[in-house]
Amino acid sequence: MREEYMIERQGKRFVLYAGLLEEAHARGLRSIDTELLQIPSVENGEVAIARAVVRTEEGKFSGIGDASPGNVGRAIQPHIIRMAETRAKARALRDAINVGVAALEELSDDEPERQEEFAPRREAKPAQQRVGEDKNELPATRKQLNYLEALVADVVEDGLNRFEEMVGKPVSELTRGEASEWIGRLSGRAA
Repeated sequence: MREEYMIERQGKRFVLYAGLLEEAHARGLRSIDTELLQIPSVENGEVAIARAVVRTEEGKFSGIGDASPGNVGRAIQPHIIRMAETRAKARALRDAINVGVAALEELSDDEPERQEEFAPRREAKPAQQRVGEDKNELPATRKQLNYLEALVADVVEDGLNRFEEMVGKPVSELTRGEASEWIGRLSGRAA
């Protein structure tokens, strides 16, 4: 898996869904079919459950994903069905391409709901790391920006303009580290 699709949260590494999809295409992805198994309702605790079936040159792989207001961030709550589907596809894709680490999108959001979750956290770096050797300080990759813009369109009210106001600069000026942080936050997975 290419490093640009890997992200670290609380000392653990995760893969991004975009990376799984790209790798699957490179390895002969033939199709992804999804089915909504449970529509969220008051009776079932607003839990959406989806199933995904991935077909590659190697065979057929399936995965189940769920999403509810209790396991996604506030920004994702209006999109529970789509998140359940994404989680199911991520699980099936991981099996299809033999990736053992969980996708960031599969994780529950255990953080308290608060507006400042949308502000990236910055930690002071030792002086030796500030000289530009940190890959996270390089400009964001085009793939990161494309993925981030798609997430923004889905989860940020008023889209890109509102997001850039929150960030304080144009998306195109984000570093790799900042883009990775925002992808994690908008996926409902604050660190």
